[in-house]
Amino acid sequence: MKVAIVGGGAAGFFAAIAAKENFPEAQVSILEKSQKLLSKVKVSGGGRCNVTNGCDGIDELSKAYPRGGRQLRKAFGRFDNKDTQNWFEKRGVPLVIQDDNCVFPKSQNSQSIIDCFMSEASRLGVDIETGVKIDRIQPENGKLRLEIENQSENRVYDKVIVATGGSPKLSGLRWLEELGHQIAEPVPSLFTFNMPEESIKQLMGIVIEETLVSVQGTKLKSDGPLLITHWGMSGPAVLKLSAFGARVLSEKGYDFTIQVNWVNEQNVEAVRSELLGIIKLSPNKTIANYRPYALKERLWHFLIDKSGLSSKMTWSQLGKKNINKLVEQLTNDVYKVKGKTTFKEEFVTCGGVDLSCVDFKTMQSKVVDNLYFAGEVLDIDGITGGYNFQAAWTTGFIAGKLSN
Repeated sequence: MKVAIVGGGAAGFFAAIAAKENFPEAQVSILEKSQKLLSKVKVSGGGRCNVTNGCDGIDELSKAYPRGGRQLRKAFGRFDNKDTQNWFEKRGVPLVIQDDNCVFPKSQNSQSIIDCFMSEASRLGVDIETGVKIDRIQPENGKLRLEIENQSENRVYDKVIVATGGSPKLSGLRWLEELGHQIAEPVPSLFTFNMPEESIKQLMGIVIEETLVSVQGTKLKSDGPLLITHWGMSGPAVLKLSAFGARVLSEKGYDFTIQVNWVNEQNVEAVRSELLGIIKLSPNKTIANYRPYALKERLWHFLIDKSGLSSKMTWSQLGKKNINKLVEQLTNDVYKVKGKTTFKEEFVTCGGVDLSCVDFKTMQSKVVDNLYFAGEVLDIDGITGGYNFQAAWTTGFIAGKLSN
């Protein structure tokens, strides 16, 4: 049996290794169009490679996917995040789980993961070719013929697994559309918010651990840490919001307004009570010198200024009207977003092969026999925290079974 894996990234290597383990006698070849293998693995997690997430249970795991969570839920029953950790540990790559549940190699170096894949591929006898770009796949007598750019000779395989990763443009998926697959148009996911007109950028570098961020005029909201940057806002709360709102925010042309709740407390009266409590306990302290919710000093001073109040006022001097201003600033602070910034090396797309075209029990195409899919080429994407790699491992593992 001849098997081609189109794409030498995370999903491609995992699928190739699985295929060769399941069918030792098969000829398994990885065909990568560029000269680089595992390039996204190399740069992910700041060069450390966040291989998966350490969360407990398939329920929690599947909730991390704005698209594909329902389909992955069943797939995770066959290979989940715990299986991923065991897979690497058994192959000599010790892992560590951080406090935020992100799982990294103990070496804190993505090269450990790359070395593991290259070693396994070599041990099993997986063929690897770079500079091989597939122009077209043609079904032919139950087999699949691959037309290769700048090569007159076509190659015929019994099985083909497409693991080409996310494509930022629809044109990169035309060859799969031509086979009869529906394609969900790609748009960016996991991006940061640009705020060219907002002065909060002067607080760059500050992280606020507990926030709630929502997009005005939508039901989109997300909580978690928020990072203020020199271009706007980032951090898990913003990245999660961008993932779940990928299509909506694209339709808005990345021009929208967000509301930030700096204390992640939706009960406005509870926040008012917190401020009134300060007045009782420390009436003579200036508002600048007593920070509610242990807010970062620079942020608190910024919010006081934004409220139009003097930082020299004492808490007892505030009065009801000014208390209301501070409550509003803490729970419903408004910022204008104009544009986005994506991490080009680590870009994640919303879009790809429509999931209705794929049987998730086998990862085989419902349109073309003996054609399988794995990884981000599918309309699957997760929030930040190791989830996108987990989807790659799971779909690659199942595709590598080459089941009909």
